[in-house]
Amino acid sequence: MNILLTGSSGLIGTALTDRLVADGHRVTRLVRTSGPTGRALPKATTDVAWDPGRGTVDRDGLEQVGPLDGVVHLAGAGIGDKRWSPARKQIILESRTGPTRLLVETLLGLSAPPPAVISASAVGYYGDRGDEELTEESSNGTGFLAEVCQAWELAAHPAADAGLRTVLLRTGIVLSAHGGALGKQLPLFRLGLGGRMGSGIQYRSWITLEDEVSAILHCLEDSGLSGPVNATAPFPATDAELAKALGAALHRPTMLAVPAAALRLALGSEMAHELLLTGQRVLPAALLARGFTFAHTDLADAARSVLAPNT
Repeated sequence: MNILLTGSSGLIGTALTDRLVADGHRVTRLVRTSGPTGRALPKATTDVAWDPGRGTVDRDGLEQVGPLDGVVHLAGAGIGDKRWSPARKQIILESRTGPTRLLVETLLGLSAPPPAVISASAVGYYGDRGDEELTEESSNGTGFLAEVCQAWELAAHPAADAGLRTVLLRTGIVLSAHGGALGKQLPLFRLGLGGRMGSGIQYRSWITLEDEVSAILHCLEDSGLSGPVNATAPFPATDAELAKALGAALHRPTMLAVPAAALRLALGSEMAHELLLTGQRVLPAALLARGFTFAHTDLADAARSVLAPNT
């Protein structure tokens, strides 16, 4: 396959690039700059310039590397990287909707538009739903992240309207020792200072990085998948269960808890509430129905697999 990728320098994009190249595929990265990346890129990768902020794409460059067999769109500012000021919230929203609209418009203008587009979204789409089991058929929720995900997905709809098979990949917490939400927590867990957030009863819909990449490849290859697809392991866990599994994998205690009040003080009430103190119990109904096999379905096993090489 010849795959176009945005967000290639992130946790998922980096792992996906490596897997695609290892499997003999070609990868074209849409990048803002052609400067040093900090790592040697595989020979089977090509860079094409775009600047979503200015609304520009090197269309001629895309024509030259085509035809494309699929597109994976992962670009977007980190939701937990900075405290949520009004300006930061606007950046989070616009870094998803603007590039998505630009990408779709560009793809539809190519002489040979790609047959499949995998556009990132997140389980935040469902909002705070307590212990309700959620599938792709469940309604959208409320709150800032739910609104962002809805707008993000809406920006990709013109691709589907034009006949391109479009998957809206609603990803949960990606378990990896090398970055993402988990990577930020691990230093405390390694010191034996990790534990549940607030009550710990809020659900965490998780997936290992290995399974996330495999799910994306499955979506690229399976012509029967379109629309919303939940990229989460089949058995969501509570925050307390996740903390316990991480501690066990690192052979560290998890007796401590971070009070909700402390999280609200550190992050602001809205950010703490949506990112840490509430959650979603999301099930991957679409992937399972299409025969996808997870490498990791048990949280304890997943935590050991992700963390054992790094303990």
